[in-house]
Amino acid sequence: MSVAEYPPEILTIFDSTPTKTRFYKRPLIEDIHLRVLEIIESNPRITQRELAKVLGVSLGKTNYCLKALIEKGWVKTNNNKNKLAYFYILTPQGIEQKAEITIRFLKRKVGEFEVLKKEIEQLEREVEATAKNCVNKD
Repeated sequence: MSVAEYPPEILTIFDSTPTKTRFYKRPLIEDIHLRVLEIIESNPRITQRELAKVLGVSLGKTNYCLKALIEKGWVKTNNNKNKLAYFYILTPQGIEQKAEITIRFLKRKVGEFEVLKKEIEQLEREVEATAKNCVNKD
């Protein structure tokens, strides 16, 4: 499968060689936002430190992401009279955006699945042809 055959909605970095094309996926900001929204929705009292650990990123990156979601109006914070104890709430806009991002994420994953399915079929044909050539040589 050539690079030109991959659907445009699949954002990848390609490494083309004469025999095959490998692709390495980059996490999209939208995917990270979706993950944060899902975590906050299931655990509004999660701390930034806990969230960073779950996401596998630094505390600074987590803070940056949360600030972006708050600025977009998707998340709001409330503190419990203790500036160290915040909890996060998805706003109605945040719930709507989460649903829209989920739909785009699913469409992208279905596209990736189709690409991988075609690549597997191609590799199976190549293996079968190689096996036949080996048998015919004996």
